[in-house]
Order: sequence, then structure tokens, then C-alpha cells
Amino acid sequence: MILRERVAKNLRRLRHATGLSQEELADRADVNRNYVGMLEREEHAATIDMLEKLAAVLEVDPAEFFRKTA
Repeated sequence: MILRERVAKNLRRLRHATGLSQEELADRADVNRNYVGMLEREEHAATIDMLEKLAAVLEVDPAEFFRKTA
């Protein structure tokens, strides 16, 4: 699994775990909703700063985006 794919899957998993839609996450992180969707579809790679911002909204450590999942 490439790293971009892992980040995308974990972003989606964490977003669902908090019950947020892409739009709600984007609003809270002050980013475009389309951008969140593009991250989850692996069309863009998030910067470290963006991962930090998204992690703050999701209330997780940014390292969670890199966690191996089953």
C-alpha cells in the first residue's frame, strides 16, 4: 500500500468515526469540501500542515493518518 492510499483510507475512517461529512470536516478545517474528497480519493497528497489541521479537527494525533489498518 502506498502512503497516499494509507492516508486517504485513514482520513475516511477517522472522519466516519467522528460522524462528520466531508463538508463538515472541510468547514471546520477551513478548506474546500472538494479538497477533502480529493484527498480521500487519492487525487491529491496532503501537506504536513494540512494533515495537522485535519487531525486537530478530528481530535487525533497526526500520526494516525499513517497507521497501518487491516
